[in-house]
Amino acid sequence: MVSVEQVMKEALSLPSAWRALLAEKLVESLEFDVDEKLQTLWVGEAKKRQYEIRSGMVQPIPGEEGLARVRRLLEP
Repeated sequence: MVSVEQVMKEALSLPSAWRALLAEKLVESLEFDVDEKLQTLWVGEAKKRQYEIRSGMVQPIPGEEGLARVRRLLEP
């Protein structure tokens, strides 16, 4: 039987495009308990945010800048 370590070693030696495909398939194979109501709420929130950005109501900022702002707010 092949060990997990052997599989990982082989997988990591694949070209990056193949590793990406393998990673995608592995994630797809995971089973998650999804709260349908919660998922519906998040999809609605994502659509709202997309509309706000596309319409110019809000201006997106880079993630690092957003995190820096949050860190400053949380500083004592």
